[in-house]
Amino acid sequence: MIPVSLNCQELITMSIRACLAFALLLTAGHAHAQAVSGEPAPEGARVYFISPLEGEVVASPVTVRFGLAGMGVAPAGTQKAGTGHHHLIIDAATPKADQPIPADEHHVHFGGGQTETTIVLAPGEHTLQLVVGDFKHVPHDKPVVSERITVRVE
Repeated sequence: MIPVSLNCQELITMSIRACLAFALLLTAGHAHAQAVSGEPAPEGARVYFISPLEGEVVASPVTVRFGLAGMGVAPAGTQKAGTGHHHLIIDAATPKADQPIPADEHHVHFGGGQTETTIVLAPGEHTLQLVVGDFKHVPHDKPVVSERITVRVE
């Protein structure tokens, strides 16, 4: 509430301060949403599915095995050049390359360095994709991403 006893100069000063405070809030929010850079990926690194394969008909629960070539696996939080850890993307778009990979039912993290998992999928078609993230769950600079495969669960 603006006090009634303020003169025009005081009102202008308050308005300027309010605008500056608002601008700082916007800047802080923008800085938080800015892109981040992942660790460099080794040249030629690639991630792929060992199983299941594209178009395969499977029963649930499904055992998914991850393949990785040209780089090593290290747990999340371990900053070591040429390494990363797996993320399984289920029925979702490829995550943004300049943001940490979300963690939810569509973006499953394997921060312990696991190279396989068993997942329960409802009957029907599902897409699966692998993304290797660095120690802070950000895709590498030159993302290491598998082809998206489709499997049918009976």
